[in-house]
Amino acid sequence: MATEAERSRTTVEELAARFRGEMIPLGSKFSYFTTLPMAEEDLRQYLNEPLAAISPAVVAVLPRVGILLAPYVEKGNGKSGDAVTFERPADARQMGCARRDVEGMTVLALGVKDVEVADYHYQLYSALATLVAERWSAEVQERFYRTIREELSAEVHGEVDDKSWHLKQALVRRQTNVRKETKLFREYARQAFEDTMTLYLHGTCCDIDIETGPRQMPSRYLRRRLELLMSLFPPPEGYAVLPEQLKGR
Repeated sequence: MATEAERSRTTVEELAARFRGEMIPLGSKFSYFTTLPMAEEDLRQYLNEPLAAISPAVVAVLPRVGILLAPYVEKGNGKSGDAVTFERPADARQMGCARRDVEGMTVLALGVKDVEVADYHYQLYSALATLVAERWSAEVQERFYRTIREELSAEVHGEVDDKSWHLKQALVRRQTNVRKETKLFREYARQAFEDTMTLYLHGTCCDIDIETGPRQMPSRYLRRRLELLMSLFPPPEGYAVLPEQLKGR
């Protein structure tokens, strides 16, 4: 007999297939469906405001994206896939975002209960940054690779986030010529792009603080990356990324 927790659990794949045709459009690329009641102000914070801050050049790269707002998202257990649940999962099984591709649409299921809006925004932008990295053009890839090689030549310490930090450490440890384009280099460069793009999107939308620490790259190099993304994916009119732009608005 199914437990109460199991009855409250539906896989993301099942929900995506069930509600794909009922998603509410938000522009040409985005649509959404919510599995729980949400006030207009909440929808503005979770959908309208973060999506309006995305560079049109980023939107052009993205596939059709359906955002599925849910109480919680639980990691699959091997027998079934990632799921939406109304009961809070154990911390080790709770996810910020799960993704499924359904009939020409990429569905992102995001948990909103007991989650700070800033953390929700991070999960959303991280998922979108991954989609951009899967579709980056040869020009974008070449220019970002060039930036990464310059940083490696200068032995720049640190990274934007933990994933790229660990891949950078693996590259430096295991590869003598760190500038050579190998599988290790490509994995690191792509993750560095994803992490930097996540920061860029989040910083365009919101006034965020970058955590300092021993793994954080120096600000001048981080600024160079952000300036590169600004040139490749200009922010929407009226939005700013860097502090001096905020003062000039």
